[in-house]
Amino acid sequence: MPTILNNIGQATVMDPFVVSIIIFVLAIFVGFEIITKVPSTLHTPLMSGSNAISGITIVGALLCSFSDNFGQFGVILGTLAVIFATINVVGGYTVTARMLKMFSKKEGGGK
Repeated sequence: MPTILNNIGQATVMDPFVVSIIIFVLAIFVGFEIITKVPSTLHTPLMSGSNAISGITIVGALLCSFSDNFGQFGVILGTLAVIFATINVVGGYTVTARMLKMFSKKEGGGK
């Protein structure tokens, strides 16, 4: 359990849900800052990397949806995460394939 010190030096325990929300909000800010600083020439390699991360997300979501620790809410949330991460992976690979096809040489020497 995460603990913090109050004004008089006594340790108090923070709620794990609050800690999770704080980490989630910080991750949003860090992700936004990283994404906005990426030049457009690195878009395709970055997209391939994010597809790999979404694949890991699918594995985590499957583990969450089949776990009994989180109850019915965990099953619903895990199933939604599997669906959204799968859409992200398929869409990302489709966009990456189209971008790579734009830069490939044409057959027959035509323009």
